[in-house]
Amino acid sequence: MNQHIPIMEREVIQGLRADDPTVRRLIDGTVGGGGHTLALMRAGIEEALGIDLDQSAIDQAKDCLREFAERARLVQGSYIDMAAHAEILGWHKVDAILLDLGASSLQMDDPARGFSFRFDTPLDMRFDSSGDSATAQDLVNELGAADLADLLYRYGEERHSRRIARTIVEQRPIITTRQLAELVERVKPRRSRPAAKTHPATQVFQALRIAVNRELESVEIALPIAVKLLRPGGRLAVLSFHSLEDRIVKRTFRRLSTTVTAPPGMASITETVAQVRPVNRKPIDPRSDEVRRNPRSRSAKLRVVEKL
Repeated sequence: MNQHIPIMEREVIQGLRADDPTVRRLIDGTVGGGGHTLALMRAGIEEALGIDLDQSAIDQAKDCLREFAERARLVQGSYIDMAAHAEILGWHKVDAILLDLGASSLQMDDPARGFSFRFDTPLDMRFDSSGDSATAQDLVNELGAADLADLLYRYGEERHSRRIARTIVEQRPIITTRQLAELVERVKPRRSRPAAKTHPATQVFQALRIAVNRELESVEIALPIAVKLLRPGGRLAVLSFHSLEDRIVKRTFRRLSTTVTAPPGMASITETVAQVRPVNRKPIDPRSDEVRRNPRSRSAKLRVVEKL
């Protein structure tokens, strides 16, 4: 596998203030190949906890972070359990948390994982492939047409979800990535395809991957946990790569940064106290030179908040 290329490395370092001597402990909830954690530790972070569902990513990160082997702990697991993993280390509060959402380049480029239609391999798409959880192949071959269409529309925003789902059900079993990609390419009307050079099956594959790994639900659960784990003045940075993720991050950060005070006589209104403040009013986009070097960064958005 290729070395993990951290997206928006400079912006993440600045957003988390990794060079500030008071910022000592980091949780990278989606450590991937370890590229972001390596950059942050080289910038000044003293101790890091890296978490990832994918054991192969943990193995890659271990090699990437060997110069910080004594100060970078790595654990296989979900970032929704970050507080429990931190507690094991005796970390009751941390200074910085990073979540780099979605599938990593390492996973997309591994033919055996079934994430990409560039390879003809079994449909898997699980971040944690060691267990017995449902695969993309299971969903494609076991869901009814209506449920499958809803999944493709909800998680992939696929406008032709019903037509695609009906055809999948008619032609099952669907076993491999290429089999599914070619089916979608046949079914999807040419006039509806975007002008950009994206494969017609891109949204279908995105939807299945999100559903298999319960990605959106995990983000919604994890963001309040992360904020609670930060010490006052600590920062949370989230990198998202499509509108569904970014919408959740934006909505959650807005809710957590809002104070609501009930007027006299309006006790029915739920009062809330802001827990964070946004560091940037708008999401940060990758620089044009980074997009040229690494086209996969083009859809990235970085949002950062600071604990009050």
